[in-house]
Amino acid sequence: MIKIPHHAVVFVGDGRKALFFRNEGDEKFPNLRVEAAFEDQNPATHDQGSDRPGRVSKAAHSGQRSAVETSGWHELEERRFVKQVAVAVERIVRGEPSTALIVVAPPRTLAALRSDFHPDVKRRIVAELANDLTRHPVGDIEKHLLRE
Repeated sequence: MIKIPHHAVVFVGDGRKALFFRNEGDEKFPNLRVEAAFEDQNPATHDQGSDRPGRVSKAAHSGQRSAVETSGWHELEERRFVKQVAVAVERIVRGEPSTALIVVAPPRTLAALRSDFHPDVKRRIVAELANDLTRHPVGDIEKHLLRE
């Protein structure tokens, strides 16, 4: 069971959506209130990059050519979004000297956040949950956190 201290910040997000909650309840009976929410606009791949993959010659005179891997536009955009989220978390946490932080994100996003979080933010993390709860209602998020 994850204990969510009173007034702790609970971040729930993935590579496209970020939700910031504040626990207005206590550790036994959390009462998460939305403090901020934002969603990244990540258009379809054909709207982000329309070029065909490039080609590379293997040898000067052999005539062999290979295709170059296409850019993962969605992955690049999600990575950019995660970096923005890490900065937003830092702003929220630094605004209050004793804020506890709970981070809930899918494993890949959680790993990216860990590398992007400032050391001050990392010190405030009291629990992490590798799960995608961004599309769940607040009541379900509270219940899920109490079960972990």
